[in-house]
Amino acid sequence: MGTNWESIAKKIEEKEKAVVLRSRGKIPYTAKNHVFDDRSARKDICWWTNGFYGGMLWQLYHSTGEEIFEKEARVIEEKLDTALLDYNGMDHDAGFRWLPTSVAAYRLFKNPESKNRGLLAAEILAGRFNPNGNFIRAWNDWGDGRDTTGWAIIDCMMNLPILYWASDELNDPRFKAIAMLHADTAAKNFIREDGSIRHIVGFDPATGEYLRDYGGQGYGEGSSWTRGQAWGLYGFTLSYLHTREQRYLDTAIKIADRFAGRIPEDGLIPVDFDQPAEPAYKDSTAAAIAACGFLTLADCVSDGRKYLGAAEKMLSALDDKDCDYDPSHDELLTRCTAAYHDAEHEFPIIYGDYYYIEAIWKLTGRELFIW
Repeated sequence: MGTNWESIAKKIEEKEKAVVLRSRGKIPYTAKNHVFDDRSARKDICWWTNGFYGGMLWQLYHSTGEEIFEKEARVIEEKLDTALLDYNGMDHDAGFRWLPTSVAAYRLFKNPESKNRGLLAAEILAGRFNPNGNFIRAWNDWGDGRDTTGWAIIDCMMNLPILYWASDELNDPRFKAIAMLHADTAAKNFIREDGSIRHIVGFDPATGEYLRDYGGQGYGEGSSWTRGQAWGLYGFTLSYLHTREQRYLDTAIKIADRFAGRIPEDGLIPVDFDQPAEPAYKDSTAAAIAACGFLTLADCVSDGRKYLGAAEKMLSALDDKDCDYDPSHDELLTRCTAAYHDAEHEFPIIYGDYYYIEAIWKLTGRELFIW
């Protein structure tokens, strides 16, 4: 007997109705002792994950019609205005912050204030484009002596949809052109022959020359960080959806086939496919993101059953072993890992919750399209 996705969706809805009442005004990243933290203070407002709880709330509002979800999503959207005005705090993650918040609100209500925020975020992201190397710069310098001027990362594939959206809204091809130039650079320089992915690539910012790759948040240089694989899988699929360019679909399939072939028997995804057997760190966020990618890709090909099966295997494993449906606990996914070499592993992270909900919503017909 297969997993009952509708039953899971109902459990999520009931849990999140309780969570949102306890979490009013918060922008959470993680949970301590089952209580969400809050990144909405001025010092934390530019944190890259600050759009995901808003995205959860819009998905829940779209599913249930409960006004509390709409109200709290709007609070988060307004709080993020502070981030839009902070140059040093802005980076390539404009899509992660404003697609699940302002653009989602605009898709639902067509309100000009949300449209304005989304377009400002798209302009900022487009302004990070380096035409010498046809890439979007990932981060501003961190003040620790490292020069990140020529750094780009695979995660940016998931931010490109805000540029596609801006082009559609304004009937202006500039944004789409920038997104496609970056996607082409990523396909050439980030995707290995076997379909695995580099996390960080450094280019010469003056000439665009490829210099080297970095291990980033995975186990090490040359390894296969699973969340990076998931960003690439979903990101190239989305670039195909927005452009219908076959080369992006081909790239997504290449990544997907490599990922699907390495899913463990139990369906639980490690932090890095090439990490040592022990410690056996898990990352539920990689599973949830990849599941969304597989489900979207399955609809783009003539026979998507193997991709649907890969998504369902991982989601069933998360439901069985890594989900907390207790309404008195704020977190949903329990074993998420930000980076292999971090001091802390297997703790709640908000984007894991978001992508798990999105995947379940895809399977049950509830989804608000955000990307």
